[in-house]
Amino acid sequence: MKERKRPTKAADAGHAQAMLRHWLKDVPNDRLAHLIKDATRGFQRGLQRRLADHSVSFGHWSFLRILWDTDGLTQRELSERAGVMEPTTFSALAAMEKLGYITRVPAPEGGRKVFIHLTPAGKGLKDVLVPMAEEINQIAVRGVREADIAATRRTLLAVIANLAEDEIEAAKDDRRMPSTRAVARRLAGG
Repeated sequence: MKERKRPTKAADAGHAQAMLRHWLKDVPNDRLAHLIKDATRGFQRGLQRRLADHSVSFGHWSFLRILWDTDGLTQRELSERAGVMEPTTFSALAAMEKLGYITRVPAPEGGRKVFIHLTPAGKGLKDVLVPMAEEINQIAVRGVREADIAATRRTLLAVIANLAEDEIEAAKDDRRMPSTRAVARRLAGG
């Protein structure tokens, strides 16, 4: 397998400049979904750079945050709370276990249920990583008035509530989110 080259500093800066130019000049009135996607991407890239300094994968961030809040969940519960498929969670947990961040504890009653617990090293990451996430948030709203931040927060909470209601209605009609594999099968005609 061919090794992918890491982007240069100039490429990272060029990407950021191109995205900014896109929003300010090319499509200043594009759909809200696209704007939110690029804002999210900016948050993620900023945090990912900081996490890398501590050898933490961005993919592990969501799981760590969930476990810092509620330690001892099952893999399925973690998947549901993180909004990812169980195979993705399984892979992330295997890597996190290897890194010494979590342990897997079989249910006392036996069966297939396994509980995920943070190790002292995993718990200790919270004091290091959370301030980095807070820093990204502060950078993101630099120069933005408090009233605008509050209005944006209210708007995004309303957007989230409306989309959650849409998903609840879809579930009532048995219109669930298909897996990537299911979509691929449909496209292949199988």
